[in-house]
Amino acid sequence: MKKSIQIRCGKSLAACLMVSIFLCCQSCIPGLYTFTGTSFDPNIDSFFVFPFELEARSAPPTLAQNIEEALKLKIRRESSLNQLDTDPDIEFQGKVTRFNVTPQAPEAGEAIGLNRLTISVQIDYIDNYHDDEEYNWSQTFTRFEDFGANDNLLNVQDGLIEVITEQLLEDIFNKAFSDW
Repeated sequence: MKKSIQIRCGKSLAACLMVSIFLCCQSCIPGLYTFTGTSFDPNIDSFFVFPFELEARSAPPTLAQNIEEALKLKIRRESSLNQLDTDPDIEFQGKVTRFNVTPQAPEAGEAIGLNRLTISVQIDYIDNYHDDEEYNWSQTFTRFEDFGANDNLLNVQDGLIEVITEQLLEDIFNKAFSDW
């Protein structure tokens, strides 16, 4: 019985060792894809996010700043890039262009069943490292969440904004770092 246990432990130990070696090597080789599906050019090591503008008139006054700060945090947490305010390799400029509520899903008798909060953010991505303009892009990202027609927007707004912001950040992050 001891021999059987030793063989199983030996196989488990070997498997753990192989996985550890793979993870170690994978993290040391530049340009390999990570488990999140992103890959970073090993020569690019810094970023900067300019203060976001708020163009959507009905949006809460702190929305642009909150999205800007959340983007900085996401990049710091999910990449090896350093945040620099002088001569960064890549830059993000953004503005909140849409924040509106529209009725959705009419029910029988034409009563409104749901409302939809939609937020759009325009992002300009500037690659200062490469001399080629093809690395730069500008795109508007839009996400929405539905809420009950009987719910007061002010009561559900913070939660909706949090969910929508997470979705927008994921879209922006993927666009910026999955094409490398």
